[in-house]
Amino acid sequence: MSQSYPIWSFVDEGNEKPSGFLFAGISAGLKASNKKDLALILAPEGSIFSGMFTQSIVRASCVDNCEERIKKTLGFARAIIINSGQANACTGKLGLQHFQIATAKVAELLGIKEEEVLMCSTGVIGVPIKINYLVKNLPNLVSDLIDNNFQNAAQAILTTDLTVKKVAIEAIIQGRKIKIAGFAKGSGMIYPNMATMLAFLTCDAGIEKEEWDKIISVAAKKSFNAISVDGETSTNDSFIAINSGEKIDKRFFPIIQKGIDIVCQNLAKSIARDGEGANCLLEVLVQRAKNTDDAIMVAKSICNSALVKTAIHGCDPNWGRIISAAGNSGVQFNLNDVDLYIGNAQILEKGKLKKYDSQKVTDYIKSRMGGRYLVDDIVQITINLNSGESKGKAWGCDLSKKYVEINSEYMT
Repeated sequence: MSQSYPIWSFVDEGNEKPSGFLFAGISAGLKASNKKDLALILAPEGSIFSGMFTQSIVRASCVDNCEERIKKTLGFARAIIINSGQANACTGKLGLQHFQIATAKVAELLGIKEEEVLMCSTGVIGVPIKINYLVKNLPNLVSDLIDNNFQNAAQAILTTDLTVKKVAIEAIIQGRKIKIAGFAKGSGMIYPNMATMLAFLTCDAGIEKEEWDKIISVAAKKSFNAISVDGETSTNDSFIAINSGEKIDKRFFPIIQKGIDIVCQNLAKSIARDGEGANCLLEVLVQRAKNTDDAIMVAKSICNSALVKTAIHGCDPNWGRIISAAGNSGVQFNLNDVDLYIGNAQILEKGKLKKYDSQKVTDYIKSRMGGRYLVDDIVQITINLNSGESKGKAWGCDLSKKYVEINSEYMT
């Protein structure tokens, strides 16, 4: 088989649901507003779950319990309940009790085993779930499990997000239509070391657990683990991916990998683009590196630099901050080999400063500011290390005064 993959096409809104999956999203009164705050994903029997979670040693009990249940069931789980408003992290035994109460009730309502139910939470750290509101509304949540509620579920997991983050694609593979769909939330506390806040992916092509784990790990490395808003890792970051349906031949796995990558990178970029107080999406492309890991490490180091982020916010073509951040990445390279571009303007060639119009670079960055959620809001930085043939990308955003305002008043 050749390496020319079929073209994955994006699915129209309202038709995102992969075959066999059901979604729900309601308002359960967990937030002060009447916004949706409780979601549910129900996967078909025999589905395979894989999960990647925060690397912080300070973790919400739901994170540990999700890992434990995926391991205990060998990935054969059925449902995920997701609440927003309260992270239920650093809440001691009460947090564990609330996890158990919620998952037991969901299992009872769905007629499945409690160990087949996972739970993810997001919101303010140290605040327990309003468990009475949650339990009272679980029958309504289960009743909301209908074909067209993918949008409701995507809305219900948001906190400070300004927009719903969802994407779905499809392709004809092995003579049948395969669909991959995902939704995510995240706007602050985003940095690569599991950095999604929350993301959920569903696919209606059956793949064994060992291979599925590999596919998801590769996709996360190039997406959720390659974004930065503020250099913070959350207590609750979780990425759970589910596949179900007729098994697909192993020779088509590279095509599935490509599709998973597309969905994960779209969601990851939407998280970076929606960074708290952000005005643009920062995309760093590192080329001609010794290997992909090196390329991504350099790109992440630049995206995570507060000095780079503030320079971008001020439309300041301070290329010294960029090259300094690259040098702090831990990757060995020779500055005398490096080419640096901001947009189309070449700043360095083989480590030497080129003559460039700094005002044009400033104008380029300005033209991207305030175009949030649009294609033209991308500020692109490109670095050629000229030490190999590999490349990698990372994404971030500018760091603004608004970010400080949001996070200095988060609980007041």
